[in-house]
Amino acid sequence: MKTMKWLLRREYWENKGAFFWAPLTIALVMLAFVGITTGYALATHGLGDSVSVNGHHMSKVELLNAMPLTVRTSIAAVVANAWLAACAPLFGVLPVVVFFYCLAALYDDRRDRSILFWKSLPVSDQQTVLSKVLTAVCVAPMITIAIGTGVSLLMVFIALTAVSFNGLHLFGLVLGNPDFYLAPLRLVGLLPVYVLWAIPTVGWLLMVSAWARSKVFLWAVGVPVLVAVLAKWANFILTEYMGGGFDVNWFIHNVIARGLAGLVPGAWLPFGEVSPAALMNNAAHTVNAGSIFTQSWLTLLQPGVWVGVAIGSAMIFAAMRLRRWRDEG
Repeated sequence: MKTMKWLLRREYWENKGAFFWAPLTIALVMLAFVGITTGYALATHGLGDSVSVNGHHMSKVELLNAMPLTVRTSIAAVVANAWLAACAPLFGVLPVVVFFYCLAALYDDRRDRSILFWKSLPVSDQQTVLSKVLTAVCVAPMITIAIGTGVSLLMVFIALTAVSFNGLHLFGLVLGNPDFYLAPLRLVGLLPVYVLWAIPTVGWLLMVSAWARSKVFLWAVGVPVLVAVLAKWANFILTEYMGGGFDVNWFIHNVIARGLAGLVPGAWLPFGEVSPAALMNNAAHTVNAGSIFTQSWLTLLQPGVWVGVAIGSAMIFAAMRLRRWRDEG
């Protein structure tokens, strides 16, 4: 157990810039942008002194005083339900960081010959590769979740403070809504779903990283794209000249795209064939975080998920064997 802990620390220390400083920098830029724009709007009365409702001009004070409690509660419910959406850019960066981390994880050790040093230590190839898998699917997402939750809290605080200066006080209603506290717990609760859907992609990237002598990106992305093109071409020939064919779109969607997009958070929803209506709050016509959580876990009922986990695990095992026997000399 101590060996795995130190291996995970090694991966974090060697990739701290990508795993920690990159999302933190983006989060600080987002926070600064929201803070500056909100401050400018308040300082210049950018929110306006009056609004037009059905052709009648009303002051903000009159409008807010006439706003029923049910409307305020609905607004607060939307904020409490979706405040973590503010950190969406961080989860857009996460798959890019993990993708290139996996590609370099085993290749760089062979390229700079540091693999000779690591093989001299009493650490097995299985432990080394497994530590890289855990770093990709657990450590990196948890760091992003922590930073994203923190910056989202600050951003929603700035937004609620700004609207309170204009007479709309929502702090009590937002903080009194259970969804406000459940949001980060749901995010952490989706981590096992993310791990299972990401295993095929991580396995493929690590296997390529352990095998390729150069141009790992071209091997990892070019081969699947080439297979997709050849599948399209073969299906065209079979359809046009032999009177038959196969469902090439199913193959591209469920094999090629599924294998390359597994690192994208939420990618399991379209692959899991979840309809947009299942994710909506019919009463408020907004996205329901609770429905996203439930539907995400329900995607694990599909046999294809576990087939992907089995194939991904086989590729991870292949990466372990390749690391043991691959010789760059």
